[in-house]
Amino acid sequence: MRPHNLNGMSMRYNAAITALGGYVPDTVLSNKDLEHMVDTNSEWIVSRTGIEERRIVNDVNLATSDMVTKAVQNLLESAKMQPEEIECLIVSTSTPDYIMVSTASVVCDKAGLINAWGVDSNAACSGFLYALTLGASLIESGRYKNVIVVGADQNSSIINYEDRNTCILFGDGAGAVLLEQTIEDVGIVDNVFKTDGTGREHLIVLAGGSQNPSTLDTVNNKQNFISQNGRVVFKAAIEGMSDTCLSIFERNELEAKDITWMIPHQANLRIINAVGEKLGLTEDQVKVNIQRYGNTTAGTIPLCLWEYKNDFKPGDNILLTAFGAGFSWGATYLRWAKLRG
Repeated sequence: MRPHNLNGMSMRYNAAITALGGYVPDTVLSNKDLEHMVDTNSEWIVSRTGIEERRIVNDVNLATSDMVTKAVQNLLESAKMQPEEIECLIVSTSTPDYIMVSTASVVCDKAGLINAWGVDSNAACSGFLYALTLGASLIESGRYKNVIVVGADQNSSIINYEDRNTCILFGDGAGAVLLEQTIEDVGIVDNVFKTDGTGREHLIVLAGGSQNPSTLDTVNNKQNFISQNGRVVFKAAIEGMSDTCLSIFERNELEAKDITWMIPHQANLRIINAVGEKLGLTEDQVKVNIQRYGNTTAGTIPLCLWEYKNDFKPGDNILLTAFGAGFSWGATYLRWAKLRG
């Protein structure tokens, strides 16, 4: 049951981000490294994507759950919390450890979250925003007080490093946020999400699921790797992210000047710049770290929040937006809360 205040009225909780954690692997895969692997060059990569390097898991014994565990542990340390205080873990990932066992279950074990239940979600590059809304709903309902939401992907496990169209784009990493109850006017305010399944063929891993199970033929034909129609995705991402952000503006009576920071999905610097321009934002309002990490899929937005957390002040209006496979896309508007620690 939802708690009541002294006047007998039901209390309304907001879901606020109060702690962050992150992890990227130590191994750096630079553009110069890629020059020795495929027919490309660093100048071309930077001019087309803004990416200078990306981090890659370089240990066959490490999986997505290990990156998530490190991000969760980093969060708990910064928040000065014990693992048993966490009640729920939501992991957004397109690269789970296993098909049947959720990555969240593995992390609950590895991170010692003995009082939490865990579940995975998958909306590719939009996954963190979707998972954030799911986590916020649990908090707003009054049933849960501490929920961790993680976006993480080990893209190196599904990248063909002979395909110069995709191998230059993706990296590995994990970012985590803690959602807590608050009655203050901070936290998640609004979301606009969209899905168009007709776009699925343009950004997809063709094999490995029930539609097309892995076989010797799918492996030999490299169908277990990411394939992408870059031109279609590029155009759709700009339109989708811009439109949902403008819907957020209209629904909440916001203008560009009211946005303190925009944290976009880090897929391509040209996409980021185009969206910012359509919204009337200056470059100083937009947070970018794609040059260091590339596209970590569900990990890009929480990694950006984690990396720049010292720049955010309580009450800041923050706009998050993403576009990914599915097609899936959307935007989230939140007011920043004071962080723990």
